[in-house]
Amino acid sequence: MKIKKIGIVANIEKEKITDHVKSLKKWLEDKGVKVFLEREISAKVSAGGGLAWKDLARKSEMVVVLGGDGTMLRAARYLAGYKVPILGINMGSFGYLTEVNLNELHSTLELIIQGKFLTEKRMMFDVSIKSGKTIIPVGHVLNDVVINRGDLSRMNELEVEVNGNYLTTYKGDGLIVSTPTGSTAYSLSAGGPIVFPGKELIIINPICPHTLTNRPIIFSEDSNLKITLWSKDEGAMLTLDGQEAHKIKSGDAVIVKKSRHVTMLVLSPYRSYSEILRSKLGWGDLPPGAKKRKHA
Repeated sequence: MKIKKIGIVANIEKEKITDHVKSLKKWLEDKGVKVFLEREISAKVSAGGGLAWKDLARKSEMVVVLGGDGTMLRAARYLAGYKVPILGINMGSFGYLTEVNLNELHSTLELIIQGKFLTEKRMMFDVSIKSGKTIIPVGHVLNDVVINRGDLSRMNELEVEVNGNYLTTYKGDGLIVSTPTGSTAYSLSAGGPIVFPGKELIIINPICPHTLTNRPIIFSEDSNLKITLWSKDEGAMLTLDGQEAHKIKSGDAVIVKKSRHVTMLVLSPYRSYSEILRSKLGWGDLPPGAKKRKHA
């Protein structure tokens, strides 16, 4: 399918972002593509007519995100439910989610406009807080859900149930519940496994557990998690994708399950996920004779 309508989202804090957005908008329009700007970046470049996220998603056949992985995570949460493909353009070195470098922008979009691109479906979580008898939905995440002790120095006790069955009570600094996409984020720093992002699995990873036998565990996609905080202190902090925080108190439960929403990421035509891992983790160069990704 050829792409004729593209939305643009950008991190307005990035250096020269207005120049990049104006240049990209003109380049696309010269190619006959209709361009929509998200309201925040539209105001930044003084373009006028910027759209709210939901309107951007409804009108666009694809959304281009200029920024870093943080900007991509924000876009994924706001665009959840619309199934619009998202192309991430990294304004520095390429990231895990922003696979395309800035100097590859035009050549990548040339292929996309012609319909020559691949997408990958990424699993998301629905997250709710149960306080007493009240259940409050708090959002969708692409990377991870983190419960930690916040500014307090004492450990938290986190009782975990999976599909209604008691698993264990983690004592330590906190707990990370990660999607495969988020396995290379905070979970990796805490010693968790790397899971290829096209899979649909749930990773539970304790942060500095008091009991050394508490290790990361991988569950099937249909597992429903209930994590209840037991703490004598002032509670803990629940963080969604490292960007949205909610205070929880002792006795509150965080409910995490697979979302019906997904994020559709446009893959780089120039490198595979294996190449991204090698680059980000310093695993070495491609061996002689090995082939880089060729676009379908």
